[in-house]
Amino acid sequence: MLNGTGIKIFSGTSHPELAEIIARRIGLPLSKAEITGSGVGETNVRIAESVRDNDVYIINTGCGAVNTSLMELCIMIHACKIASAKRITAVIPLFPYARQDKKEKSRAPITAKLVANMIQKAGCDHVITMDLHASQIQGFFDVPVDKLYAEPSAILYIRTHFNLSDVVIVSPDAGGAKRATTIADRLGVDFALFHKERKKANEVSRMVLVGHVKDKIAILVDDMADTCGTLCLAAQHLSEAGVTKVYGFVTHGILSGNALKSIEASALEKLIVTNTLPQGENQRECSKIEVIDIGVVLGEVIRRSHYGESVSRLFHEVPY
Repeated sequence: MLNGTGIKIFSGTSHPELAEIIARRIGLPLSKAEITGSGVGETNVRIAESVRDNDVYIINTGCGAVNTSLMELCIMIHACKIASAKRITAVIPLFPYARQDKKEKSRAPITAKLVANMIQKAGCDHVITMDLHASQIQGFFDVPVDKLYAEPSAILYIRTHFNLSDVVIVSPDAGGAKRATTIADRLGVDFALFHKERKKANEVSRMVLVGHVKDKIAILVDDMADTCGTLCLAAQHLSEAGVTKVYGFVTHGILSGNALKSIEASALEKLIVTNTLPQGENQRECSKIEVIDIGVVLGEVIRRSHYGESVSRLFHEVPY
């Protein structure tokens, strides 16, 4: 718990519930900021209390109206910078445009790099984020980036809800194999993966399962679930391969388009997501969505950051 001296925590409009959880975790109220939109769509921000010589943390995640959330974040950083804040940290649980991290074809932008430039240029001194879609995004910044992981939360959930002798961890694609093997190794359980071929973006043409899953409880792990086409198709293949049950665990539950209907109709028993994004509405619409809280992790990393303590311990365990 912090004593409140020299620290301010602000929230944008993208995920105020998570900001409240973080503030409660560290024992401070959220600082006051007025964020409004004009008739022409511009964002207006007024920081309603002094931040001079303070360590400022601004919480806003890349969800909903992503462009609005990003502009809010940049404007709030800039407002605190010119109000003489000592240090400004952007807390971005889901980094916006993280999937546009490389040049896929001629004349394509690297938008994640542009976003990093915008945040830095606004006056940000430090970034805290979780489960970046591509680790190289850390290298787009010239300021420190603390990239947290949902793996400790996933491992704790699996240990407390399943008999490990029955579990197999499955990656829905080769790209997530490292994440899945790390979780499997720490749990001491088996691992399997799917090799998938795409005809075009967001459309999988063929999936091949590699590994033994028969008579096991399969847990699909991934960093984000958007349309959930891959996840639901993987669950179907696992069911046909003879697993007893299929669960999904993802850090960022974007769940766009017909994702909720697809999950409800799929072979998934549950899709467990963290609250890096608001999930209240999704839970009301889909009975298979379960949410675990990572606000305690973000709150603890803010506390440690403020006092200059190491955060590496949080890469491996959930704080109490």
